[in-house]
Amino acid sequence: MKPVIQVVNDKMQTGYRYLLTQPVGKNIHPDFKPELTPKQMLKLGVFGGKYMTDTRQEFPANWFDKAKLSPQKYDTSLNCFSVKASQPLSVWQKKGWIHPDDPRGWFQWYCRYYLGRRHEDDERQIKRWQAFRRHVAQIKNNCLAGDVNCRPKQRQALLHWAYDSRKL
Repeated sequence: MKPVIQVVNDKMQTGYRYLLTQPVGKNIHPDFKPELTPKQMLKLGVFGGKYMTDTRQEFPANWFDKAKLSPQKYDTSLNCFSVKASQPLSVWQKKGWIHPDDPRGWFQWYCRYYLGRRHEDDERQIKRWQAFRRHVAQIKNNCLAGDVNCRPKQRQALLHWAYDSRKL
């Protein structure tokens, strides 16, 4: 694949550029096996619909087909499990979880990785994703199989990390 330069101009980044060196959704690190694509996550309902409202120019238009978005404010009812399961960006910044190239956090990194960007932060983000899997075990150990109403906040949080707890 011939590398493609992606230019970002949104509310958090102006003139940021990165290279797409892999085909969309291909050549994923063997230790990184997300259960959902960014498009699937947006359709199911993540981050109160607020996360990606000004990024349509950066990502494929079809990612936004049937996406549950709220341009005005965070709307809990748009989340797949209708609960808030995320911390404010300021908390993520304070804890040092944000790389300057991805000022919105993990999901922005994942969208760009899925799109074909490979980056110096990939290893750290993949390890963070792997660590979040501990919540899958908690649902398996505390909920009846198929009971999607059990632990909705934890299920919503898993969804934010591309884990599909509806299958548990």
